Amino acid sequence: MALLQAFDGHLPKISLQKLLFLFANRQTKPDYDFVPYLYGCYSFSANADLTAMVGHGQLSEDKTSFTKIGSVDYIKTLNEKDKKILIDIKNTYGKLTTNSLMKLTYLNYQYYAINSVKAKEILNDEQYGKVLNAKPINNNTILYTIGYEGISLEQYLNRLIKNDIKVLVDVRNNALSMKFGFSKTQLKTFCTSLNIEYLHIPEVGIQSEQRQKLKTQTDYDNLFDIYKKQNLKKTTSQQQQILNLLKDKKRIALTCFEANICQCHRKHLAEAIITLPEWNYELKHI
Repeated sequence: MALLQAFDGHLPKISLQKLLFLFANRQTKPDYDFVPYLYGCYSFSANADLTAMVGHGQLSEDKTSFTKIGSVDYIKTLNEKDKKILIDIKNTYGKLTTNSLMKLTYLNYQYYAINSVKAKEILNDEQYGKVLNAKPINNNTILYTIGYEGISLEQYLNRLIKNDIKVLVDVRNNALSMKFGFSKTQLKTFCTSLNIEYLHIPEVGIQSEQRQKLKTQTDYDNLFDIYKKQNLKKTTSQQQQILNLLKDKKRIALTCFEANICQCHRKHLAEAIITLPEWNYELKHI
């Protein structure tokens, strides 16, 4: 809101994302993280907040822009460091067009341009070549596991992109989350928009009621003993399905909530998969 206010209360949506990226990049602890998207650096989380503010009557929105509503002085709410960043952003980039802002970010942050539909159009061959070189590519066949606890949606998606994940396999029994972006429909939408396939295999998950009283590592270990003796023995067909998918797609990731791999069933699921007869690949936890 303060950024919009500094730019006379109105900005094109693409410009707002670029300016917010440049602002966040100067913060010690960025308010938002970004992913490489259709027009370069983009924050799904920031867009969700903007949409919410439209719903609350703080902003108006049309197809291409956002406009601040009302006379609230949001700049006054910033700390002194962020005020200085905002002033510098305004002075440095205040007169740039949307295309100029895109080109600026593409030249200085090539990774965020790797999925851009505009990069080839607004960059010369040498500049565009650097963008192509920034795209993570890995030809090794690797089974990854990843948890989303403690990180933003964008940080999570960047881990997938930077490891060149082709398919995200959701191994939660119930793919719902109070955290933005991680319920099944949202996560599938965001992955698909970044050219990552999404597949939910709930059978290999652990039911919520079994996870209610987990306080110590011993509690987790006891739960996983049951999981290995019961669930894993009943889901060999799903484990084989995951291995077949890995052989086909080369780079897939099993996902659940916990950051600590020792407190997540995906560790034991992955270890069961690597004991299958056709396994001859690599396992990594990210």
